[in-house]
Amino acid sequence: MVTRTLRNIAFYLAFYVGSFVITSSALIALWIGREAFQRRVRDWSNWQRWCLTHLLGCEIVLEGKPLKEPVLYAVKHESFFEAIDAPTLFDCPSVFAKQELFSIPLWGRAALAFGLVPVARATGAKALMQMIRSAKAMHAEGRPLVIFPEGTRVPHGEAWPLQAGFAGLYKMLGLPVVPVAVNSGPVYHRWLKHPGRIVYRFGEVIPPGLPRHDVEERVRNAINALNP
Repeated sequence: MVTRTLRNIAFYLAFYVGSFVITSSALIALWIGREAFQRRVRDWSNWQRWCLTHLLGCEIVLEGKPLKEPVLYAVKHESFFEAIDAPTLFDCPSVFAKQELFSIPLWGRAALAFGLVPVARATGAKALMQMIRSAKAMHAEGRPLVIFPEGTRVPHGEAWPLQAGFAGLYKMLGLPVVPVAVNSGPVYHRWLKHPGRIVYRFGEVIPPGLPRHDVEERVRNAINALNP
């Protein structure tokens, strides 16, 4: 217990101090250019992994891997880990994120600069069309799209319904979907984090054009494949 507590103290100190330094340099890099800024974002994501593996004693395991061509990844969401880890796991991904996050001073500007896509759930069809336009622009740049289809962090072992907007995005983007299960909750989603294995499991590619019920069922089953 003492060792675990010391590991957590080291993790929190290193991660948050390092995050402040890296994110500050990322905001400065905005004035230099987009590529310099994106490198700093990847540095922050890589820093989280380093802190997890070297200070907490965690292991990150990939069962499968991202595709070379850009597609829509539907990722299980159990903790902040996979959200911060996305730029390490994927090649410069464009992530769908809640609209409220973009109102955070400085962070919101940085999120838009990196290419995150705001998700405004309350404004209906207009918001969906704006999301589609933004997502298509990111896809045209060759960037993978990443969505957490449950819409929020879900406790490990629970399988929640997918948000209604996922099926609309799938239909209107016309892209293959790769579901990704992750079991970060027991390790990361707690104040006293535990050493352990965080596994990403990439599911089979789901082709575009399936009926809503079919694609939702396949995605929901696949992203919960690591549930007990």
